[in-house]
Amino acid sequence: MPRDDFTHVTSWVFDLDNTLYPPSARLFDLIEVRMTAWVMRTLGVERTEADRLRLHYWRTHGTTLAGLMREHDVDPAPYLDDVHDISMESLTPDPALAAAIRRLPGRRIVYTNGCAPYAERVLAARGLSNLFNAVYGVEHAGFLPKPERAAFEQIFKQDALAPETAAMFEDDARNLEAPHAMGMRTVHVAPARRDAAYIHHHTDDLCGFLERLTA
Repeated sequence: MPRDDFTHVTSWVFDLDNTLYPPSARLFDLIEVRMTAWVMRTLGVERTEADRLRLHYWRTHGTTLAGLMREHDVDPAPYLDDVHDISMESLTPDPALAAAIRRLPGRRIVYTNGCAPYAERVLAARGLSNLFNAVYGVEHAGFLPKPERAAFEQIFKQDALAPETAAMFEDDARNLEAPHAMGMRTVHVAPARRDAAYIHHHTDDLCGFLERLTA
């Protein structure tokens, strides 16, 4: 991993789910169960149709919430409260990751398609509270979701972040295309490698990657 690729970076942007905790925690599985139940209840459909709709929303609009808002004029606040009302018992503190993040020079932020209060709960359960200068949820982007470039632009404008001196860490590869186009260094954090022109680096070990950066 060429550390020289990051010598210009003064802002570090981290996704939350399956990025700042390992996919093995299966936390997002709990959210997906609640998403499906919410679609069933709100739209009055069976589970099979709810699953089909959620896949359609994800492919067409980026997230289930975006699809519900655009196609059904759903109020996002009750939805976000409901689907993120999950247990954090599968998460454990990660002192090594906390130390690696703390050593990063410059500004550190979290940006998630979830809501900020949920993100704060996850960070607390992982022992990562008070490490970040800001935590942004989908509500801060006017409910526009990643991977839409306009969503990133809203968040970065609020944060006064200069993309050309920033790096983005994200498990969903498609969410790295817009940051790359904006001039950011991109890191795909996932068990399986994804090769794409908009991905600069891949890792299945975020802590180890950051430790090598700051060694």
